Amino acid sequence: MRIGPHTLKNRLVVAPMAGVTDRPFRQLCKKLGAGMAVSEMVTSNSLLYGSAKTARRANHEGEVDPISVQIAGADPKMMADAARHNVDRGAQIIDINMGCPAKKVCNVMAGSALLQDEALVGRILDAVVKAVPDVPVTLKIRTGWDREHRNALSILKIAENAGVQALAMHGRTRACGYTGEAEYDTIKAVKAEAKIPVIANGDITTPEKAKYVLDYTGADAVMIGRAAQGRPWIFREIEHFLNTGAHLPQPEVAEIHAVLLGHIHDLYAFYGDVTGVRVARKHISWYTKGLVGSSAFRHTMNQFDTVAEQLAVVDEYFAQAARADSRLRYDAGDEDKNTRDMAPVSRLAA
Repeated sequence: MRIGPHTLKNRLVVAPMAGVTDRPFRQLCKKLGAGMAVSEMVTSNSLLYGSAKTARRANHEGEVDPISVQIAGADPKMMADAARHNVDRGAQIIDINMGCPAKKVCNVMAGSALLQDEALVGRILDAVVKAVPDVPVTLKIRTGWDREHRNALSILKIAENAGVQALAMHGRTRACGYTGEAEYDTIKAVKAEAKIPVIANGDITTPEKAKYVLDYTGADAVMIGRAAQGRPWIFREIEHFLNTGAHLPQPEVAEIHAVLLGHIHDLYAFYGDVTGVRVARKHISWYTKGLVGSSAFRHTMNQFDTVAEQLAVVDEYFAQAARADSRLRYDAGDEDKNTRDMAPVSRLAA
């Protein structure tokens, strides 16, 4: 699959997720098989460019190409300026967020709220494409605002006319949020009409589901979001299954431990010790879901505030888990408790 001058190594893309797809997570997912990873959304408000959060989101040091940065906003000029600003800081692809269903985003007429105003969609896309003529622009949308207003086909035509070079679509409307099941009929219909690559997104949680969605919709690629949280090796699992029809074995506890340690050390380096420990907590919770005794561990782990304490309790838990079972194994009897005790999952995934 190609996006402008960039040829992806496979058909697997990491979805932009606010508070999740920071540089350490993107780098890890690419290392474990993703062909591309889209950044968490960056504001188009230039007044916030000097903030530590916005500066971190524009930090792509050491990141594997292609570097795709998602921008969010509702003003065409501000979005154009944001595109130029991020290209100047290393972005090789600019992705426009018209898919986020979060209220605080939609309440300012950004994200998926823009799908209600097709004329404004056109003005934003035109402005951004013209602002960065040498850099491909992509678009992330939902199927529409609600089930009575599924206008993805119209948005596709607007995007193509503007010069957008790929379209990613989540198989839910904005009104659906993350409830119910994603539907793929709209994605299939859009792909049938599209002259640009289409990336299917929504409820793709297993290698079998990825193959089904690719086959059913005809999409050029699939985008994985929440299923990669705590399971970044899902990309190598899907790629292997698509290539061979066979499953890779589940990772052993020792590998999960090693991947997690590498990830959280990157988080400490990226955010600093204090913020890094806080950010690491949700990732540790996601990595340990499905391992025996993880509910009690998460409760204990969240009480520690220093790097040394966090690393010590992680090492102690994984030593116990390795003695109990060498491979990932879901503790069915602990299902409800596991879910209750997990750190909150971000609801801002676009």
